[in-house]
Amino acid sequence: EAPPAEASATATAEATEPTTTERIATDVAELAAGGGDPAVAAEAAALVQKLQAELKEESALLAALAAKLDAMRGDAPAAKAETEPATTEPATTEPATTTTTAEKALTVATWNIAAINNNPFEYWITHDDKAYNKLMSDVQEFVSNPGERDVIVEEVFSDQMWDSLSKKMKDVGWAGVDEVDKMWKDDFRSRKIVGGFLTDATLGKKRLASMPDRVTNTIRTENGNVMRPTVINCFSGDLGTQEKWFKEWMEFMFETRVKDQMVYETLLPIKRSKYPALSEDEERLSIPLQTLCGAIFDAILVHMMNSIAPTTWQPLRSELCAALNSQKDSRTLEILERTYGDADVLFVQEAASAFVKTASASLGSKYHILAPASMDPKRDQNSLVFLCKKRFPSTASEFTDEVLSSLSKAPVANGDLYAATVFDSSNRPFVVASFHGDTNGLATIPVTDALLEKIPENHKLLFGLDANTYENEREGYQGAAKYQAFIVDKGLGSQHGVDSSMDVKRYTTFNARTYLQPQLNKAVAFDERYTNINVDRNPKDFILYTPRDFELVDTGRDNTGERTYTEDMMFPTLKFPSDHGVTAATLRLLPRRRV
Repeated sequence: EAPPAEASATATAEATEPTTTERIATDVAELAAGGGDPAVAAEAAALVQKLQAELKEESALLAALAAKLDAMRGDAPAAKAETEPATTEPATTEPATTTTTAEKALTVATWNIAAINNNPFEYWITHDDKAYNKLMSDVQEFVSNPGERDVIVEEVFSDQMWDSLSKKMKDVGWAGVDEVDKMWKDDFRSRKIVGGFLTDATLGKKRLASMPDRVTNTIRTENGNVMRPTVINCFSGDLGTQEKWFKEWMEFMFETRVKDQMVYETLLPIKRSKYPALSEDEERLSIPLQTLCGAIFDAILVHMMNSIAPTTWQPLRSELCAALNSQKDSRTLEILERTYGDADVLFVQEAASAFVKTASASLGSKYHILAPASMDPKRDQNSLVFLCKKRFPSTASEFTDEVLSSLSKAPVANGDLYAATVFDSSNRPFVVASFHGDTNGLATIPVTDALLEKIPENHKLLFGLDANTYENEREGYQGAAKYQAFIVDKGLGSQHGVDSSMDVKRYTTFNARTYLQPQLNKAVAFDERYTNINVDRNPKDFILYTPRDFELVDTGRDNTGERTYTEDMMFPTLKFPSDHGVTAATLRLLPRRRV
């Protein structure tokens, strides 16, 4: 058999570098001739022939479809394009390649996959279960209108419990326990559990309950998650009574070792410089004081849940944990693989380092899984890029640090940005970037500016980001419309088009916090989910591109995992694990400039 023709600058559709299937066919023939098992060789040859036939049919269908799209735009007559074979592009400033019409389009999607990390009750979710909806309604009513249920703290966290806790504090050598004991007797024990504790705005500003929850709620270790016995995580033990809860809680805090230290040693001092509502004494006593407040907070939640739904809340929590927590990564990967497995480029934000490993095992045969070299394993919120190996066979070259080096005061942390250069299968140069903006979106414009300054000449830009932009711009928050105008002024387009205006009601988030989380100042009543300022219903996610290189063919949003978007549905849901929708776009590669 004659050897394949060598690729050259004058290559044509009839004389090109052999395809992967042609090389496999050659290898099969050579191995068979060299003494391989004839039966296995025959089976392999049959598989190669079947694959070649299916690929030929697929290429013809894709080319015909693309030709139809071109005809609809007035680019070419459809009837002729259906029957004509793919041809070699004219000479350009880049090496000539054999490219079918279908290859001129790229499918791109961006998705912030974070959502719920520890607390399955944190956000209102869309759920058909009447028991769940009644539970969350009853919790809201308990907190909003407690009435006679607003008992004093000592009835749910007893003097005996405090005596045991304060003794443990002294046993481990903490200073100031006697002063905190005075605060207990003079203040905390007689506070009302709702009006004097859960909804006390000053207590919230001091972070005396939310800080210990943040540190100890769910501690990730090499051997799995270690969880504090509380309502607001996926702790699997029985919290059916105050006594059962307190026994488990004390063992967790003072007898459990994680990462070469005891749990109580992970608590962090609360600084008055950051939380000025603290008094000097409260700052000095912040370790034992936050431990007391954290215990009271957990005790109140256990009491509340066992009062309003004693037989149903724990089974419901287990169901939510399975869907939103323990199976979150597998469901996320299922959506990426099943619904968006045809994408050429996937941008992912707020991915844990463990997700990178899981994704590599699941999708690594099809995609290059690109992560920042400066991933932060503690904060563990990383931006990634998945590149289809067939479309982008070469290795990407990261230049994230170059972009970050030009930023001064922008609130950007390690892992928030990934940027790299890469060549596609036709040797065309691209820049691909993924970014997760700060909560207020104030870093989004500076990072976009810095990235544009570092893009090499003649590179095509594809940039997927959670810009954290808002429908209604207000002081301290980045407006979506202003960001769209900014990127257009910079010579870019987005899934909203290349005009400086956009429809700010094309939301990609719709979520609100419930009354079962430690920052009740951010809680939203269910009936206020369309009006409350704390509802996150905003157009936050963008796909940016260079209009000189791409034309937007279509775009879509998805909050179901099925390429559909339900406008009035809050998410995450049991089937859709993120609080950001997927944003997708098809981009047509424009013809290259002739020499």
